[in-house]
Amino acid sequence: MTDDDVLAEFRAAEALLEGHFVLSSGKHSPAYLQCARVMMDPARASRLCSALADKVRAAHGNDAFDLCISPAMGGLIVGYELARQLSLPSIFAERVEGSFVFRRGFEIERGARCLMVEDVVTTGLSSRECIASIRAAGGEVIGGAALIDRSGGAADIGVSLTPLVSLTIPVYDEGELPENLAAIPAVKPGSRGLRA
Repeated sequence: MTDDDVLAEFRAAEALLEGHFVLSSGKHSPAYLQCARVMMDPARASRLCSALADKVRAAHGNDAFDLCISPAMGGLIVGYELARQLSLPSIFAERVEGSFVFRRGFEIERGARCLMVEDVVTTGLSSRECIASIRAAGGEVIGGAALIDRSGGAADIGVSLTPLVSLTIPVYDEGELPENLAAIPAVKPGSRGLRA
């Protein structure tokens, strides 16, 4: 699957949006990739995650991981479907009072080789926080995967990141918006509020 094929899937799902968006990181951007919309079609989700699984296997081999772990909410469906493609169990971390924790009886066996799975990586903050929670629970994070790396490879998550597509989409601090973006009302489509 080429980058153009992946973006065509996002466009077909009306999940590649243009305008003025406030991302969950608090940064502003002229583009937003709504992975929840692209993953709502099980056949599309299977195609995308099958291609991502191929990239993960090429980067790490066939038996590099014991478990897929995603940060909720955004990475949950991608993580589950990627785990299915890789024949691995899948669990997720969720935010409680601002920090990722494991609930619902989820446990990580000490030393388990983990793949942290995101939907979209922008700054890498959520990925790093999820990875820290995995390590605190006893897991060894071997690598990360994401449908989209919108940092063009600039985001550092602390381990190697295997994205299905790497794009360079600009992000701006609120006080540094270009005039054309500042002239458009901002929309906050993400799943959580702005960070302090």
